[in-house]
Amino acid sequence: MNKDQIKGAAKDLGGKIQEEAGKVVGSTDQQVKGLAHQIEGKVQQKVGDLKESVKGVKKP
Repeated sequence: MNKDQIKGAAKDLGGKIQEEAGKVVGSTDQQVKGLAHQIEGKVQQKVGDLKESVKGVKKP
């Protein structure tokens, strides 16, 4: 695992928590911000996955 994968997973989890907290208090704004953080986290995880894939490719 690389730092992008770890940070992305953390953002995704934080976003889920923020979204649920927004639901509990009835804040649509917090729910939307939570969803945005989840998306950012998933994108960052995919970037990390791509970096890991490139490491495995050998140059000719």
